[in-house]
Amino acid sequence: MTEKRHGADNEPIFSLRGVRYVYNRRQVALDGIDLDIFRGEQIALLGANGSGKSTLLKLLDGILAPTEGTMRALGRNIAAVAAGQDAFRFHREVGLVFQDPDVQLFSPTVLDDVAFGPLHLGLPSDEVKARCDEALALMEATHLAPRAPFELSGGEKKRAAIASVLSLRPEVLLLDEPTAALDPRTKWVLVNLIRNLGHAGKTIITATHELDIVPIIADRAIVLGEERCILADGPAEAILADRELLIRANLIHEHLHPHGVCSYSHHAGVP
Repeated sequence: MTEKRHGADNEPIFSLRGVRYVYNRRQVALDGIDLDIFRGEQIALLGANGSGKSTLLKLLDGILAPTEGTMRALGRNIAAVAAGQDAFRFHREVGLVFQDPDVQLFSPTVLDDVAFGPLHLGLPSDEVKARCDEALALMEATHLAPRAPFELSGGEKKRAAIASVLSLRPEVLLLDEPTAALDPRTKWVLVNLIRNLGHAGKTIITATHELDIVPIIADRAIVLGEERCILADGPAEAILADRELLIRANLIHEHLHPHGVCSYSHHAGVP
């Protein structure tokens, strides 16, 4: 992990300094965020509901611009991207999968949704097909291609939504609570698929409050507190072992059994 974050030729792909975001000029969502993210990292963005995880992902995706502070992503000023400057190209390189997959699935079939991005790039039909085949295969969703999104289960919708972003072959994948509301079997299938994407070299930032998936999908963890600032940033193993930090971040209850945050190691079906 350390070797990815340091080195003369390894500049951060995201750099945030003093970033603050305020909704409607009165509700602070993020406050004083200083953060560097490097190519190839697998990061878990941890925090209780309302801590600003989704807002931070939207900033990283260029949907929002900071209210205060400076932010650069892949050599671009995020404020300019959010204003529409070179935004289409940027969103080919950084893909956000929303917590609610219905936001991203709007076509008659899953294949149509997965093909939507490549078609809008003006790619030839054989390249569009290759990208769709690749994205669906990566998410083990090839069999879903002819089906309508409304026919899918929650887990199938999540996989289809991720495939619709992967078809653009982004360098960075941002996932907002990808395992929310999934049954245990489907959850761990998806967790393993996310892990495999990381092994394939993608930079992946996953917002979650489910601590049991963190050791599988991330080497680094960033904890957002209810004060909307970063409480901790470091190796995922060390973050998970810091019980007082997890209590402060409202990620576990203070009366939880000491081994509660480590229960991930006992889940069946996870190598």
